[in-house]
Amino acid sequence: FEDKLSDAWLKSLGGDSYSFRLTSIFNTIFKEAANKFNAEILLIDVGPNLGAINRAVTISSDYIVMPVASDLFSLQGIKNLGQTLVKWKKDWNQRLEQKPAKVSFEIPTNNALPIGYIVMQYSAKESRPVISYLKWANRIPSVFAEYVLGISTQIQSVEEDSHCISLLKHYRSLAPMSMESHKPIFLLKPSDGAIGAHVYAVQRSYQEFEALTNS
Repeated sequence: FEDKLSDAWLKSLGGDSYSFRLTSIFNTIFKEAANKFNAEILLIDVGPNLGAINRAVTISSDYIVMPVASDLFSLQGIKNLGQTLVKWKKDWNQRLEQKPAKVSFEIPTNNALPIGYIVMQYSAKESRPVISYLKWANRIPSVFAEYVLGISTQIQSVEEDSHCISLLKHYRSLAPMSMESHKPIFLLKPSDGAIGAHVYAVQRSYQEFEALTNS
């Protein structure tokens, strides 16, 4: 499907109706799913790449949330994605000028708004925070502001950044336990192996994910 979407992306510049239909396919799917299940919010989890599928999903979305880690690779990923989102918006706006006058489907307007990021495996609040880890984490606010939002910021700590939606700690052995049980971390039970100290960790994870959802 990547190849078909890439081809449609090119042909939509010429106003080809089928290419617009194909490029808008995720918007169609999202609308149908929302109507079928009476859903107010749809969460779309995409792979960590800048391919044609992610581009088509992005232009059909309302908001963008970036999961990041405290390392050099994530900082570079924020830069790449921020610059790419700007290019995708510009390119799609050019195509919208060529859209067919009459179509039987809804063409997305690409108003996707980056609203923030979630820091994964955050360990600063644990008993022995790693200084080098915090150094990378505290660079995230300025990089996100510059390359994604197009603004500058003086925020020195990720914990003070309003665009940091959540700080999810490292769940260590709960993660493989979750995959083995085919359950979210916060729904693990003693029968899944969550015993002893794991019980408290599961309860904490539930509270943390609940806070993330409400934010």
